[in-house]
Amino acid sequence: MRPLWLAAGALSAGIGLIGIVVPLLPTTPLMILAAACFARSSPRLHDWLWNHRVFGPAIRDWRQYRAISPFAKRASVGAMVAAFGISVLLGLKLWALLLQAMVLTVMGGWILTRPSGPPK
Repeated sequence: MRPLWLAAGALSAGIGLIGIVVPLLPTTPLMILAAACFARSSPRLHDWLWNHRVFGPAIRDWRQYRAISPFAKRASVGAMVAAFGISVLLGLKLWALLLQAMVLTVMGGWILTRPSGPPK
């Protein structure tokens, strides 16, 4: 199983890295997934992600507190609003817009109801 976890982690990290430059591709959730996969396959890669200057804090907050930073919440919801706006501008059919609005509303609500950091 270890090679499968390693492959899944590498794929998640690779797509997550692409998400840095491709708008609306969720980098942070993919890096959290990569860290979870690496925890089961490669302590070295897991430690690299865990201690990474950019990705590490979000991974640690999620793992330790199931928390999403206020900045990440704003960025996520902003990206969702932008994606929906683009869909409207592209003139997608009403059923597609309604479906997208429902999914984005549920996901946005879930993100916004996560803790913002360690319990006080």
